[in-house]
Amino acid sequence: MDKRQDVIESILEIGRKTMPTGMADAIKDNSLALMRSKLEEMDVVSREEFDIQTGVLAKTRAELERLEARLATLEQKFVK
Repeated sequence: MDKRQDVIESILEIGRKTMPTGMADAIKDNSLALMRSKLEEMDVVSREEFDIQTGVLAKTRAELERLEARLATLEQKFVK
């Protein structure tokens, strides 16, 4: 668990201890649903999708570099 989740869990634990039974869980559920909804509206991608796209970008860059090198070689042959 990362630090953000630790802080959130700590806050929720304090709420659970001070609020009537079930109220803290209802607030948590409603808050999570609201956050998910807002993140979807913002077109935020999942970590998995981000990692996939990062891999695609790396492959594309490598291919571009390969093609640029090939083009430079061909230019040298035909410009002389």
